[in-house]
Amino acid sequence: MTRAPANLLAVRRLLLTHLDVDPDRARDEDLEPAEVGIVGDASHRGGYHCGSDRVVSNDYSVVESTRDSTGLTLDASALDVGPFAVRSAGRTHDLRSFSVWCVQQCVAGVADARDVREIIYSPDGRTVKRWDRLGRRSTGDNSHLWHTHFSFFRDSTKAGRDQTPLFRRYLTTIGLIGPPQSGDDMSEKAENEIHQVFTGLFNGGSSMGRSVDPDGGGPAKASNSLVAKLDYLMYRLDGVATGVTTLAGRDWTDEPAIIAGVLAGLTPQRLAEAVRAAGLTPEAIAAAVPPDMARQVVDELTARLAD
Repeated sequence: MTRAPANLLAVRRLLLTHLDVDPDRARDEDLEPAEVGIVGDASHRGGYHCGSDRVVSNDYSVVESTRDSTGLTLDASALDVGPFAVRSAGRTHDLRSFSVWCVQQCVAGVADARDVREIIYSPDGRTVKRWDRLGRRSTGDNSHLWHTHFSFFRDSTKAGRDQTPLFRRYLTTIGLIGPPQSGDDMSEKAENEIHQVFTGLFNGGSSMGRSVDPDGGGPAKASNSLVAKLDYLMYRLDGVATGVTTLAGRDWTDEPAIIAGVLAGLTPQRLAEAVRAAGLTPEAIAAAVPPDMARQVVDELTARLAD
């Protein structure tokens, strides 16, 4: 049967520890245990709240990404967070501001949000919005007016990847908990920088310049990544190399053939133009070669120019 994975249970514990301000009694202002869910109820079929025993045909939480299809297990891979309101650092923080902050982190491509596939939320309690990393959907049902849904790519759940850093960073940002120790902070910063480099190389980004088609008009979709641009450059260089080696039906890797081809095109007019452009007067040529060859070279050039 569908089960709650350890990594999402850890997120649930983290949020309840700091947002269930009065755990001894239920209050509207607190985030209560019943308001943080992972596994869908018994009637729930399909979607990230279900494991492999409850998925349906063409389930979007399985078929739209290889990260999901290869990561499918009995584990659910979603988290619902209900309403709360806490005071910290002179401000009130609630489900809406929390949801907007999380979406902003996903849009920014931060490392600790890279496993979030989608967030369905309401920024104002009146409209429902959906951030979808795959760009497939932009809406959700009205139940998301009072709770926010997080889906995580199933391969990250299968791997047991720690999902608490994003939520711990939120709690730190609003001042509910202190900053991480310097070592942890440096580790997270390094991981984020590595992720940004990876994203730029393989997915592209606004700073990567114009898009190019790595296949030069072929079947591949145009990409804005550095890898695609290098592929495109190699494609163009291969084309130049092919053109050079087959130009005019000659094998241009054969040095004697190259020399013969050059000499065949060396008409008197071209020779004269080249000599004048280089400033090679008969006197200059004579000074540049051994004395016993100077006259022979001058005589030969003079004869060609006179033709």
